[in-house]
Amino acid sequence: MGKRAVFLDRDGTILQLIPYLHEADRVRLLPGVAESLRRLGEAGYGRILVTNQSGVARGWFGMDDVEGVHDRLLYLLRAEGADLDGIEICPHHPDHTGPCSCRKPASGMIERAALRFGLSLKESWVIGDRMDDLLAGAALGCRGILVLTGYGQEEARLRDPARLADACYVAHDLAAAVAHLIAVDGSVGPPA
Repeated sequence: MGKRAVFLDRDGTILQLIPYLHEADRVRLLPGVAESLRRLGEAGYGRILVTNQSGVARGWFGMDDVEGVHDRLLYLLRAEGADLDGIEICPHHPDHTGPCSCRKPASGMIERAALRFGLSLKESWVIGDRMDDLLAGAALGCRGILVLTGYGQEEARLRDPARLADACYVAHDLAAAVAHLIAVDGSVGPPA
């Protein structure tokens, strides 16, 4: 993995949106996700999943359930020749566990991954279907892309179009987001 990364939201960005998904047998990749993640890896980007999982704090499911979902996600990706380089999870919710520094829009998960992998955040991107995903990265200098999958269309409707365009790029889906960021950065490939 190079020094730049893409931090990806899970539900509604990579996976079919199922609120509080915790059953591994319900995991479904969105169309084009595996190919998009493969392209990112080939272009030298780390691929880091960053996901709020407040259902843990609420007592609706446990970390074993979250890990089961991620095991299934990785299985499906690897079956199509794709992968993730890291997964960061926030199991908190302020009403149940008090404040934390990792629940998006806070930037703690991105900071942890940047330290663990030695990433340059100024060269990195965040892709998600909610503005909270993008705000977590913007606080650290990451560029953002809002995808219109999951909650993305609703998010885009709630925002002033001019301010939204100033804040981030808007893409139809993950494939379009990846095509945009590779075009902007140039495909230099992985480090030698």
